[in-house]
Amino acid sequence: MAAQKINEGLEHLAKAEKYLKTGFLKWKPDYDSAASEYGKAAVAFKNAKQFEQAKDACLREAVAHENNRALFHAAKAYEQAGMMLKEMQKLPEAVQLIEKASMMYLENGTPDTAAMALERAGKLIENVDPEKAVQLYQQTANVFENEERLRQAVELLGKASRLLVRGRRFDEAALSIQKEKNIYKEIENYPTCYKKTIAQVLVHLHRNDYVAAERCVRESYSIPGFNGSEDCAALEQLLEGYDQQDQDQVSEVCNSPLFKYMDNDYAKLGLSLVVPGGGIKKKSPATPQAKPDGAAGTAAEEEEDEYSGGLC
Repeated sequence: MAAQKINEGLEHLAKAEKYLKTGFLKWKPDYDSAASEYGKAAVAFKNAKQFEQAKDACLREAVAHENNRALFHAAKAYEQAGMMLKEMQKLPEAVQLIEKASMMYLENGTPDTAAMALERAGKLIENVDPEKAVQLYQQTANVFENEERLRQAVELLGKASRLLVRGRRFDEAALSIQKEKNIYKEIENYPTCYKKTIAQVLVHLHRNDYVAAERCVRESYSIPGFNGSEDCAALEQLLEGYDQQDQDQVSEVCNSPLFKYMDNDYAKLGLSLVVPGGGIKKKSPATPQAKPDGAAGTAAEEEEDEYSGGLC
């Protein structure tokens, strides 16, 4: 079966080459027909699991479409070549081709397809190169934002923020979460703004920036419904405990369902939060209770009795 498919692919390649040839009566290559044959060859090689040959056929198809000024189809072919590289576990090279495809989609005036391609690339590379995935998710968010598709944009920003937190890139994470919060405020999704404020505060406290954390809460009072919400009360309690170096109070807040059932990356930030000064709760020194005179006297008498016969 595989051998048959390989032969089929080779036949399509030969036909494509014929379409590209010029002669005395044929002055211009037939790029459209050649591209079609290269596409068929790529499918045949893919079915035979000959991914290297399939990738090469896709790239030739892309070039033929480009020569024919068919940008959308060229982009599709580059994207398919990227997927063949994915099958070969060559993820950075795959992402490079998918990025190229997304740029061509934008040039062609199909930003939605460009955004979907970039998001796919981000998912491919996320576990291998999180930094690159963040960049791709942010690019995707920008495309959606330019198209005024804010819900899709903020979803991608959220993915970028979580990856930044996971990589402990807290300065960038704080900015990314602020951008999310601004968009949620714009689309009037206020309850999610409250959750983003919690995320912001946790990130700032992990940056050891209490002032920025407090400012986040203070600025959020302008969000309808925040003041008086359980989110607001919990954050005020958290900041108070952190400021007073009361680890017990901080841990109690961070272990509450409100914090524990956030996105996993933020829940972990809460559980690992330690107050300055080593996490020792400030307590007023305990005053030892004075024993009754009689009890003290009995203890002294017992001690005296114990040694009354000497050490021997």
